Amino acid sequence: MPATILVVEDEEDISILLRYNLEAEGFGVQTAETGHEALEHIQHQLPDLILLDWMLPEVSGIELCRRLRAREETAQIPIIMLTARGEEEERIRGLATGADDYIVKPFSLPELIARIRALLRRASPNLVTASLKLGDLELDRTTHRVRRANRDVHLGPTEYRLLEYLMRHPGRVYSREQLLDGVWGNEVYVDERTVDVHIGRLRRAINRARETDPIRTVRGAGYAFDERFAQPA
Repeated sequence: MPATILVVEDEEDISILLRYNLEAEGFGVQTAETGHEALEHIQHQLPDLILLDWMLPEVSGIELCRRLRAREETAQIPIIMLTARGEEEERIRGLATGADDYIVKPFSLPELIARIRALLRRASPNLVTASLKLGDLELDRTTHRVRRANRDVHLGPTEYRLLEYLMRHPGRVYSREQLLDGVWGNEVYVDERTVDVHIGRLRRAINRARETDPIRTVRGAGYAFDERFAQPA
């Protein structure tokens, strides 16, 4: 699954430009015009990075950044502020509020994309590596092969996408709704219980006998790839 970027920008031309170029680079893109709309998107699906305009209607980018940093589930999401304000004191204010980077309009698209990739490499290296390896479980994004304890694991396409999505952020708990949006896509209608069915298929495929189950069920919340699975005993 590609990294998902939430673009929070009220200028339609800039939003369209960013979506087009980011999708051309292989990113998944969601857009919001206001802070409230951005919070609704985040409630349904946590993005991997946020491009946040400083000057937004209703809730400013600075205030939205402050709110995101105050919430446990969004505190670590990389944020790049986009603004026409280039003064040093404004840059310092943006970074002090919790932004990870700052780029002034008009900006260079190649530079912006380079900064996005650099932030993702630091914050979530699992998003940009060719393979994911946690414990004795390895997923190869190039060949779409999965192996556990040196044996091949045969997964259907949905189970493969589900495993990759969970392995990208070990320990992060995803609700059924978030998994539906992230794995199936928010334009496809699938009942939430379908997630349980595919989680069951995934578990049967990757677990044998007394092997530890790396998929953790969080009652009333959803599912996570257990971060303890990758730690030595």
